[in-house]
Amino acid sequence: MPIWRFTISFFSTVSSARQAHTSPNHLPSASAAGRCLLHQQEEASSQVGRQQAISIAAQPYLWIFVLHCSCPSSSSSSSLCSNGVPDQIGRHRGGETMDEVAGGQHARFTSSLLVKNDGSSYGEESESLLEVQEPQLKTKRSDWRAPSIILGLECLESMAFNGIATNLVVYIRSVLHGGIASSASTSSLWYGTSFFVPIVGATVADTYWGNYKTVLISFIMYLLGMVFITVGAFMPSAPALCNTESCSSLNGTQHLVYFLGLYLTAIGCGGVRSALLPLGADQFNNDSILDVQKRRNFFSLFYICVIFGVITSGTIVVWIQENVSWTLGYGVATACIALALISFLVGTPMLRRHEPHGSPVKSVFQVIVASFRNLTLELPADSSLLYEVRSKNTRKSEPRLAHTDDFRFLDKAAIMSDLNLDQDSCTGPWRICTVTQVEELKILIRLLPIWATGILFCAGISQMHTTFIQQGTVMNTKIGSLSIPAASLYSFEVICVAFWVFLVNKVIIPATRTCFANGAEMTQLQRIGIGRFLMIFAMAIAAFLEMKRLESIQEGDPLSIVWQLPQYFVIAGAECFTIITQLEFFHGQAPESMKSMLTAFALLTTALGNYFSSAIITLIARVTRTWHSPGWIPDDLNKGHLDYYYWCLAAISVVNFVVYIYFASKYKLKKAVIQV
Repeated sequence: MPIWRFTISFFSTVSSARQAHTSPNHLPSASAAGRCLLHQQEEASSQVGRQQAISIAAQPYLWIFVLHCSCPSSSSSSSLCSNGVPDQIGRHRGGETMDEVAGGQHARFTSSLLVKNDGSSYGEESESLLEVQEPQLKTKRSDWRAPSIILGLECLESMAFNGIATNLVVYIRSVLHGGIASSASTSSLWYGTSFFVPIVGATVADTYWGNYKTVLISFIMYLLGMVFITVGAFMPSAPALCNTESCSSLNGTQHLVYFLGLYLTAIGCGGVRSALLPLGADQFNNDSILDVQKRRNFFSLFYICVIFGVITSGTIVVWIQENVSWTLGYGVATACIALALISFLVGTPMLRRHEPHGSPVKSVFQVIVASFRNLTLELPADSSLLYEVRSKNTRKSEPRLAHTDDFRFLDKAAIMSDLNLDQDSCTGPWRICTVTQVEELKILIRLLPIWATGILFCAGISQMHTTFIQQGTVMNTKIGSLSIPAASLYSFEVICVAFWVFLVNKVIIPATRTCFANGAEMTQLQRIGIGRFLMIFAMAIAAFLEMKRLESIQEGDPLSIVWQLPQYFVIAGAECFTIITQLEFFHGQAPESMKSMLTAFALLTTALGNYFSSAIITLIARVTRTWHSPGWIPDDLNKGHLDYYYWCLAAISVVNFVVYIYFASKYKLKKAVIQV
């Protein structure tokens, strides 16, 4: 079957599946919780109530800017807009008034939940509009002083990070005398490390330090690394610059100081990236509707700060580095981090801090251990007999995950047996786990294939920081009397991302609503698939441009760097459809206890994608080099075939796209159960 027909078939299948409905009768009964608690406490059975299955829509994270641009003010908001209120779960009661007893207080809720439940195994998350009126909500509002500090810190941090990342491959090549392939490989390794550390930082913040302490320690390491980088750039090199075909290798103290600072910066940056945004979100009250709206605006402003840092560093800092002094350019980035650390310390009294709640990874291992310990037990035919219990600290309206029939082996962790009851081990987390814990692990397993295809996608994205820049340096960078640094085109890509965001939300998504009979729009999985598909075209355009560039060199008339703009524009579209939506998708599908970890897990694809890019470019450079040929990626690109490398990435992207289509069509969305 042709790839285009397979693609259309995939999107049609996912769209039509939205109209299916699933009966809630298969959902686990809350009576299982009463069975176990009755063994320890007679009155626990009175706490068992009715359940209603609802679909939990994905909630935006850092890239909520996408939603902010497109949300209409009418009550007919789409799922993208209606999911902007985090951590608010309603009951499907047709707007009737319900009475709750919580903490000895009689609280009255009036809720209206409009649910468009597709009930399918694959498709968009349900659309919901939630209106809650509760007199007991906190009337004390959070002011904007503390969030403003966080936003200012992100502006400074983004300027500093991109002041290094944007021109790193050029510095390694020209100042540290690295080869073309080794410069690209080294840059990818460092960039990948800076996106790998957030996983570690998120785990440490959630388990031990908390967000505030993690940000503080990370900023100190960040500043120390920046000082080392600036000192390394200040040290003289011999020869001073290397822009020719053959460069003498530079070893010694300058290499040591620079790379020590580089990886200290990567660690500090990763720690800040993992905890700064959650710390900003902590400044708002969870039980205040007004603060929920403020927090939504905060996420939008946070992304704008990231964009500001990228554009500023890609123009001003890069120009200083290439036209004035590398030392001064890095000094500006160092000053940004120093100012950020001082501002953070000065603003500490205004910041609201929360204690860490423990690692969600522990729950995953508990399910695995319990399933092996119960290996010999038989699974009950009725899934409602599996163990489910509400924690004493859990709010009554907090949702639990519905039982699913896949990965049945893991269900053994929730089997209630006479052995467990006799040993009084109902609450022993390593002996028996709740259905919700089991389903959390199942969600992780389902997300793995989607996540894995993101690695190869990010390998293509990483070319913007490496080979695209190297390709630009051997083109004609003059536009009239103005010289354009090759690294500055990355700022153009960022602007293109903002344009694509507007185009997708104001033109493409509204247009798709007219294509579906039920007025539905593209699902998150479909948008991610479009991004995977655009990556094929981005690599093909880069390969075609390189072919034309080599021809122009032979004719003695180098191509203008302006011809790189189309590949940056297309890759910006791929980033908009995939990276932004992927963060939103992972955050929405993550269990409540794993949202920060899985969001960092989504960012891990960027790290592994850069590692993969580093490995493949090193491998290709070595394999293609022979005694009579410099290979595809020599130090002088005019004698190589970088276009072959791009064609390889295009082929890899095709395979990656097909694999993604298969797993996306099989994906089952997260569903939750609440007790009312």
